[in-house]
Amino acid sequence: MPVPYSTDLRQRVVDAYKAKEGSQRQLADRFKVSLSFVQRLIRRYRNTGKLTSSHR
Repeated sequence: MPVPYSTDLRQRVVDAYKAKEGSQRQLADRFKVSLSFVQRLIRRYRNTGKLTSSHR
């Protein structure tokens, strides 16, 4: 089973997104994560203000 990304990484991705440091695709490339991870993370952050899902 894959290991979840760290809260630190999640925060850095969200911070870069909020600072308009690139598109979601560019951020995925920059942080070496999938585009779908960035999309889900940003969507979750916008909707809940949280970096991780509620079941953790």
